[in-house]
Amino acid sequence: MFGISAPRMAVRAAIPWYWRWLGLIALALVILLLARATYDFGKKFAGFDQSEADREVQRLSESNARMQQELAQVRGELAQVERQLQIERATYADLVKQMKALSGENAGLKEDLAFFETLMPSGGKGAGVAINRFLVQNDALPGEYRYRLLLTQTGQRSKDFQGNLQFVVNLQQDNNKVVMTLPAENDRDGRGFKLNFRFYQRIEGTFRVAPNAVVKSMQVRVFESGSSEPKLTQTANAS
Repeated sequence: MFGISAPRMAVRAAIPWYWRWLGLIALALVILLLARATYDFGKKFAGFDQSEADREVQRLSESNARMQQELAQVRGELAQVERQLQIERATYADLVKQMKALSGENAGLKEDLAFFETLMPSGGKGAGVAINRFLVQNDALPGEYRYRLLLTQTGQRSKDFQGNLQFVVNLQQDNNKVVMTLPAENDRDGRGFKLNFRFYQRIEGTFRVAPNAVVKSMQVRVFESGSSEPKLTQTANAS
């Protein structure tokens, strides 16, 4: 149609399709860059900086690694101190045991010294018998007791001492006091109770009582051969 009322028509040069796609892609990239810049500007405006946050994270990571290393070092030092403390405690315990052992040995040496002093002859004195280290102890088994003593002959030892022993046990049973002799009165020369020594003789043995009986004390009597009266006696409390 021609004339004033005819529609307007524009004639443009044809654009290839790939240029159109390249333009759209370029426009999209520009929009993305603008969006990214707007996002970064918004974070900075809000007080958040990604680079600073990255640096802070790196600093905290390094600080954490350093603290972990220091903690491992402190733990190693603590373990070493604990091992040293255990060694010192073990050493102290060993020293205490050695001190107790030395104290016991010292006491034993003193007793041995006193014992050997009694064995040394004394000029002008006659021979005599002495009772040493008389002990009565409750054994591990119920109602079983163990006794031990040492007999020595002091002074001038012109002959061997011959005789026998008798024990008198004082015990309590059912609220009653009971006396028991070892050996029995009619068997005073029983086996294991005879004496025959020049310097010393060790006596050791056990005896049993009823399980409900408690030994309070024990007396030892030393008889010389041919005598019905004891030459000497000594009493020891049971422990």
